[in-house]
Formats: sequence, structure tokens, C-alpha cells
Amino acid sequence: MTRIDIEAVSVRYGSRMILKDVTFTVEDGELCVLVGPSGCGKTTLLRVIAGLTRPAQGRVRFDGQPMDGVPPGDRDIAMCFQTYALYPTMTVRENWVFPLRMERLPESEIRRRIDEIAELLHMGPLLDRYPHQLSGGQQQRVALGRALVRRPRVYLLDEPMGNLDAKLRIELRAHLKRIQKERGITTIYVTHDQADAQALGDRMVVLHEGRIQQIGAPQEIYDRPGNLFVARFVGSPPMNLIPCELAYRNGRPSLLHPAFEIPLPDLFLDAAPPPAGPVILGVRPEALRVCPEDSGIPAEVYVVEPQGDEVILDLRVGDHLLKGRFPQEALGFRPQLNQRLCIAFDPKSLHLFDPQTGLRIV
Repeated sequence: MTRIDIEAVSVRYGSRMILKDVTFTVEDGELCVLVGPSGCGKTTLLRVIAGLTRPAQGRVRFDGQPMDGVPPGDRDIAMCFQTYALYPTMTVRENWVFPLRMERLPESEIRRRIDEIAELLHMGPLLDRYPHQLSGGQQQRVALGRALVRRPRVYLLDEPMGNLDAKLRIELRAHLKRIQKERGITTIYVTHDQADAQALGDRMVVLHEGRIQQIGAPQEIYDRPGNLFVARFVGSPPMNLIPCELAYRNGRPSLLHPAFEIPLPDLFLDAAPPPAGPVILGVRPEALRVCPEDSGIPAEVYVVEPQGDEVILDLRVGDHLLKGRFPQEALGFRPQLNQRLCIAFDPKSLHLFDPQTGLRIV
């Protein structure tokens, strides 16, 4: 169990900066998720923590001890690589046994751990197969199992479920979270899938172009995205972002758009009132409501996406397409293409962003 401090880490490949002054702390026993689009620097940061990549500046500490010069093998880390990195001449069982024998564990403990992980990952019938005899998803489970059989100071998991089918992915996500909590091993999990990040993490670190965009609990980041990138990236479907004009009418702020005018709720006035001028209005798809005719914003159904007991509608409002997520039962009708209806936004679920800086307006 280890506290990890990442202090002003920057990584340069030639003239390109991959990581730029990255600073945050992973607390002892925490499951921290690094999330962001491909190429944002997630895997590079994991390699810096593991000691496989040397930063141009900054340092990593484990429990206050600088890791400068400490070889990867001496950091007591179990890492699951995105590229599997399996021993091709070893069976599944031998891939898992090898790191345990290096720790000189008793054979009875080795067998117990192998059986436990084989059951968890549904690999029992495949233990005597070689990597080339397995599918991509099965190889990924072998790579994940080789990390989970160990009891290191730190787990570093790089997209460990990217090639799994949806059912197994959801099942393993729950098992992984439970295992991490029971063992209390500090874990850093890398993914581009924000659904995995929200389901697994105690905290999320959102990265974009090598910089940290926001750090916080998954629900906190979902409820209060710090900037336009986070608002677009976290959430499925993503947040609707609508250019508007903020104006004051009789001292009260309103959002003006060619298709609607919305008075801002009082909660926006608890702090300093936002200045008049251009703003970006953010509305989550679930914050859209269908309301009685002529009592809301006119909209037209553009696309209908049934999702079991929910339906996702693409709605044309003026020149914009907005996504709404609606419970099928609460909707009360079966929407049709080109159908005209009226919508409203939940006033407690509005977000405002500065179009120049992209930052959230409190």
C-alpha cells in the first residue's frame, strides 16, 4: 500500500511535448483512473511511474521516497500492458506462475492464487494453452491475470479490458473494483472509456494533450465539468453545448438564443453574477424534458435511438441538433421522425462556459 506523488512531470519526444507539468497525488489504497482520448499521454505517464520512461523534468515519489534511479524491477509494481507482453513459449498457467516463483512463494499458495484468478477471469479450461492459441480477448485476460496474481505495492493497468466483449467487460469491472478494495493496493488504471472511468475510479484524472484538465470524484466531474473539453468528453451521450448570449432584463440574467430565451435560475446568482456577453450553455441529455405544446422550445425529431427502457432523440432546435435521453415510460408516446414537439431544460442542470477560455463560469 503506497502513496504516489507525481510532481511536475514533463516528457518530450524530440520536439514534441507528450506530458506538460503533470502534478497530482494518488492516495494510499486509492483506485485512480487516468482518462482521456488516445494520444493524450496516459500510457506515457504510466510508464514514467513504472520507471520505463525517464521524464525530461519532474519526479515520482512512493511514500515520499524519490524513484529517481530506482529500476522498474525494484519498484514492486505489477503492470498490465496494453500490448499484452505475454511469454509466447509459456502456457497461460506458466505465464501466471512465473512471477510468483520469482517471489519464492510456497507451491500451495501459488496453486491457490492461480485457481482464484482462473475462476475470476473464466480461464480454467484454457490454462494449458499457449498465447498463439488464444483470441485477443483471451490474451488480454491472461495479461490482466498475470498482474492480479501478485500482491505488489502498486498496480498499473493500461487499458486492461479494451478487447473484451461488453458482458465480460462489465462483469470484470465489478470484480476488479472489489478485488482492489479488498486488497487495498494502490491502483492506477488507464482508459479512454469514460464509462469504465466513472464506474471504477475513486478519483478521475482527465488528460488532454498532455495536460491535466480536471481531477475529482467521477460524480463530481460529471456534475461540474471544469471546462468545455471535460463537458464534451465525460458523459454518454455527451453534453449539449449551445452558443448563447447572456443579457440582463430588469436586472435579471437571461440566456438568449434565436430559438429560445431562458431566465437563469437563482443558483447562478449565489456567487458574483456572470457578466453579460457570449456564453456556451451546457445541458446534459437527461436534463431535457418534453413539455406540453406551445409551452416550451419548439423542436423537431431528427433521429430516434431506442435503448431498451430509454430512448435517445436527436432534436433539431433552430440550427442545432440536441441529444435528449428520455425514459420510454415517462415519455408517454412513441416518437417519430420529423415529429414536432416542445422541450424544456431542467433549470437546476444548466452549465455555463466562457467561449474564449473554455472554462466553467461559476
